[in-house]
Amino acid sequence: MSEPIARCLGATLTDAGVEFAVWSRNAERLELCLFDAEGHKEIARLPFTRDGDEHRLFVKDAGEGTRYGLRAHGTYDPDKGLWFDPSKLLVDPYAKEIDRPFRYDPRLGIFGADTQDLMPKAVVSRDIAVTPAKPLFQPGGLVYEIAVKPFTMLHPDVPAQMRGTLGALAHPSIIAYLKRLQVDAVELMPITAWIDERHLPPLGLTNGWGYNPVAFMALDPRLVPGGVRELRETVAALHAEGIAVILDLVFNHTGESDRQGPTLSLRGLDNPTYFRSQPDQPGTLVNDTGTGNTVACDQPATRKLVIDSLRHFVRSAGIDGFRFDLATVLGRGSKGFDSESMTLRTILADDVLRDRIMIAEPWDIGAGGYQLGNFPAPFLEWNDRARDDLRRFWRGDTGVGDLATVLAGSSPVFGRDGRTQTRSVNFLAAHDGFTLMDLVSYENKHNEANGESNRDGHNENFSWNNGAEGRTDDPSIQRKRRADIEAMLSTLFATRGTIMLTAGDEAGRSQQGNNNAYCQDNTITWMDWKTLDEELIGHAAWLAGLRRRFAAFGDMNFFHGDGDVLWFSSAGTPMAISDWETPSAAVLGMALGTQDRATGRSTRLAVLFNRAANELPATLPPSENGGWSMLTPTGETAAGERITLAPRSVTFLLET
Repeated sequence: MSEPIARCLGATLTDAGVEFAVWSRNAERLELCLFDAEGHKEIARLPFTRDGDEHRLFVKDAGEGTRYGLRAHGTYDPDKGLWFDPSKLLVDPYAKEIDRPFRYDPRLGIFGADTQDLMPKAVVSRDIAVTPAKPLFQPGGLVYEIAVKPFTMLHPDVPAQMRGTLGALAHPSIIAYLKRLQVDAVELMPITAWIDERHLPPLGLTNGWGYNPVAFMALDPRLVPGGVRELRETVAALHAEGIAVILDLVFNHTGESDRQGPTLSLRGLDNPTYFRSQPDQPGTLVNDTGTGNTVACDQPATRKLVIDSLRHFVRSAGIDGFRFDLATVLGRGSKGFDSESMTLRTILADDVLRDRIMIAEPWDIGAGGYQLGNFPAPFLEWNDRARDDLRRFWRGDTGVGDLATVLAGSSPVFGRDGRTQTRSVNFLAAHDGFTLMDLVSYENKHNEANGESNRDGHNENFSWNNGAEGRTDDPSIQRKRRADIEAMLSTLFATRGTIMLTAGDEAGRSQQGNNNAYCQDNTITWMDWKTLDEELIGHAAWLAGLRRRFAAFGDMNFFHGDGDVLWFSSAGTPMAISDWETPSAAVLGMALGTQDRATGRSTRLAVLFNRAANELPATLPPSENGGWSMLTPTGETAAGERITLAPRSVTFLLET
């Protein structure tokens, strides 16, 4: 499956100097610009030698730390998809380090305006390989989604100079918190170099999430000032505590955006190769991402860049896996999405990548873009259908059948064609959308701070406010909200498959009703460690312990009906068709055959869901061994055949 582009691209450091190599089919010629140690003054401009579609140049005596940029000569004709403009200093797509963050300026998109003073310079670095171990994370575990800066910026125990950086994740206080929650893997929202969308600076806003990349390999100096070394050391520290690291990467678009966007790297080097355009309209960029452009992942040069980027993070830092933003783009070709595309197959077959954890966000906004359940195994997939069904069950919109489908691993989605295992990543909330606290505190989004008159963000969140819109001092409403969060967390942790929790959702974090907070790099998104809800954290930690203790939850196999699951009604009897078809049914019981890892014995675990606003009686199924005991954060207590379910609650019982 290898492509003809075989030799190393980027800057390769040798004992005698540095070999620079850049791929471009359509450029007439390329130049290398070398800069002084501060990256301000250009000290040399050297021509590349063309070798087919590769442009190469060896600079004798150049060494580690050399700062450089590229200039590409050719036709400037955006109507033909050509953006060659030698006034634009370009970042090497293979750069592994840049000397400063990207900053948006209108000059970046103006033909003939030199941008040398605006652009970061790539820095020649020495590759230090680690020996990648088998990924620590196994499907079925708990993934904890983290935005590095918001998560660490206000932590009182982290030294001030470390706050907001990747290195803060290795601080003992952060690791202790992750271990308390029994996190199996942290999924880091983008830490590679990005640029603000051009509409943000006039509003006084900045992109705080990083989903607008420029250089796929280079780490953003704002988050990772220590570069690859800092990433490698942070990963090692987390690995030492049994916590895997998954990188959230964006290969679907770049910050060069639409025709009015800046020329920063790929656009200036070879737009027709790196980005998709409409057939027979090379100047019309395809916008399957909603951001202005779409990376052409089916092109060999682009595919190589994607694969080399993934290999870099595994070989240089020991990364356990990757989550792919708008991952449908990875499988797109001229005829739409193909689950057997060369790019997807190459990722899964690569000798460095084949054992890594791969997680797809299985949609984009283009034609045929929603591909939930269609990615090739062993890709795990974000299951937004499960997210919505869980929310709608607790809001009262759907029946118990939809809840059971999610609890069982969403077999209608992932069990097609005789598949026997779920690949679902179940979640209640993610970075994009309401936080879990806001889900039960707001009927409507409140994105006014984003400067778009509340037009941005999703309108249908399946949310409810429990009697007041937003923050309230009413203790009864506060209790209802906490109960709802505890119930939904309990439901999530009881689902079969992999689960994901976004940082702070276990602790009552709010974004003041903002469900599109990508541009709020401030206290709206920063986690306030001094005001976290200790009761909720304790509940989540207890649930994590249950999930680790009982093997049935993390089992990736679908139920077989051979005693592994019993669905029962509030009467303690197996669910009948009429029970499943009663829309107003408030209670569902699930009894799982499972191994109790605490004792090593096989047993049954019963889970009862009550979404009613009042207490309800329930009868437990007959015990095969004598009785049931109720599991609570404070311990186990004996339970009779009939129990009372608290309002808006999930109850766990163990067969004794």
